[in-house]
Amino acid sequence: MPDKSTLEVCLTPGLLPLYPITGKVVVVIDVLRATTTMCVAIDQGADKVIPVETIEECLSYKGKEGYILAGERNGRKVEGFHFGNSPFEFMNGVVKGKTLVLTTTNGTRAIKMAEHSHQVVIGGFLNFSALSKWLISEGRDTLLLCSGWRDKFNLEDTVFAGALIHHIKEYFLVDSDSAFAAEKLYLNSRRNMFHFMKQSSHYRRLAHLGVINDIKYCLRPDLTDVVPVLKNGELVRADIRKDLEGEFFSLNDL
Repeated sequence: MPDKSTLEVCLTPGLLPLYPITGKVVVVIDVLRATTTMCVAIDQGADKVIPVETIEECLSYKGKEGYILAGERNGRKVEGFHFGNSPFEFMNGVVKGKTLVLTTTNGTRAIKMAEHSHQVVIGGFLNFSALSKWLISEGRDTLLLCSGWRDKFNLEDTVFAGALIHHIKEYFLVDSDSAFAAEKLYLNSRRNMFHFMKQSSHYRRLAHLGVINDIKYCLRPDLTDVVPVLKNGELVRADIRKDLEGEFFSLNDL
């Protein structure tokens, strides 16, 4: 029997230099809200999503036909952009056939930091089962990169990493303290995740901005089978093997 691939958790982007990523799959996680929004945009028909690190880089696309600019800093929409970072902004056909250029406080920066890995893939509760199946089918050493908040640890991304660990660990070698801690955090939160998240700093930050419904939506599992992957600096929909389609986990498990 071949050796299992490894599955690790990097709790903040600030720790990423400690993890070799060459040849690995890196799952970038920014549950509230960047990676959720990326999944929604592609699910809603965006041709691609271009994640950029700076506002200036995003503005370089301004006025180009077929491009939509979106961004936030500290949870607030960037002045002069079409949209902020709420997943609800990208529904009802506004991005269909368009290219979304997105910059956020944490998530897009984490993507740029991981771009030299074998493959960057985007994760959130919305695509939980599809992502899980894709990771299993790839069978590569995998690092779950929590975007955190300005290089600091956060609850929501770590809980999501723990959920992935819990549900796919039988297919991987999992032996790091960070993975163990993330799984325990998930197990402690899963009975009432929204209530648990009220303890997080980013919950309070977003609640102050009046976007509680964003938080509730971002915690809902399996609303899409989209798995965004980074190709040449652009997020596009991954090809999913037909035998991997369909629900993988009971929603009650989450």
